[in-house]
Amino acid sequence: MKYIEEYRDADLTNKLINELTSILTRDWTLMEVCGGQTHSIMKSGLDQLLPKKINLVHGPGCPVCVTPLELIDKAIALASRPDVIFTSYGDMLRVPGSTSDLLSVKAAGGDVRILYSPLDSLKIAQENPEKTVVFFGIGFETTAPPNAMTVVQAKAQGIRNYAMLVSHVVVPAAIVALMESPDVKVDGFLAAGHVCTVMGYWEYEQLSHHYEIPIVITGFEPVDVVHGILKCIRQLENNEHKVENAYARSVVREGNPLGQAIINQVFELCDRTWRGIGLIPQSGYRLRQEFSHYDAELRFPEIQSIETKESELCISGLVLQGRKKPHECPAFGNQCTPQTPLGATMVSSEGACAAYYRYGRYAKS
Repeated sequence: MKYIEEYRDADLTNKLINELTSILTRDWTLMEVCGGQTHSIMKSGLDQLLPKKINLVHGPGCPVCVTPLELIDKAIALASRPDVIFTSYGDMLRVPGSTSDLLSVKAAGGDVRILYSPLDSLKIAQENPEKTVVFFGIGFETTAPPNAMTVVQAKAQGIRNYAMLVSHVVVPAAIVALMESPDVKVDGFLAAGHVCTVMGYWEYEQLSHHYEIPIVITGFEPVDVVHGILKCIRQLENNEHKVENAYARSVVREGNPLGQAIINQVFELCDRTWRGIGLIPQSGYRLRQEFSHYDAELRFPEIQSIETKESELCISGLVLQGRKKPHECPAFGNQCTPQTPLGATMVSSEGACAAYYRYGRYAKS
């Protein structure tokens, strides 16, 4: 646990909170972009320890949660085919589609397999040449390099019975969409340290300057989060707006050049729909033309016509934009629970609704 326990130190956390309290003069609203940070905040009780003048709202930083409903239904359709072995990270299996989920398909006899590494899907493809192995490639820029590597390796090894159902999204475009929305009121952002480990934070500098808003890169432990909040509030109180790195043990401005290179080799930017939010221009990745053979939507064109409709009770889109908090949803904890989810935010390991349910945040504080 070395280099972990230090960032969970209660005395240091309280010291940072006291310093934060001493500089506050007014109310501020901050958005943590990453769902992992949301869970850390709830688990450690930071939302209850921080000064009341700080309002933390939760952004669209859960890649499982923002995967569009139609793509979930496409995944279910593919997984139900007898000629397909569908592979995925485990957190996608409980995400509700229009009428079912991947776990139900597996229970009904579909060949759905949980992977720890996307490269495992290539081994499965080699062992099952009579079937097409489809990997559900989701995530922000963090998981894009290993997912891209599967495509490069498949092509290099001549593995033709492999395809990827791509649902990659990128953070900067989401920040633009939030800042351009008249209904979203955010004074500063806490950016995700793992995304910036890959991509760096140079992309955020133009956003911070253009929208005159602080963006602070931070980690996921209590000391990390409070340190990031302190830096953000200090900027706001001093009428400053810039990008600061509060996660220097992992993040540098330029990011990981090798990771970025493999992303750019395999993927290109495209418009993408975010669940509960809608279409955000240039907010996702798709496979480049030279890798189109590995695009599951092109390999199985019949799934492209799938149309869906979101639950009228679920307000996850408002939660993902920081406009509502989970406990403000009438269905929260009643019609919508981890056993009977209406939206992905209730079952994802990074979902805000899941965090509120797990850590007992049922009522307004």
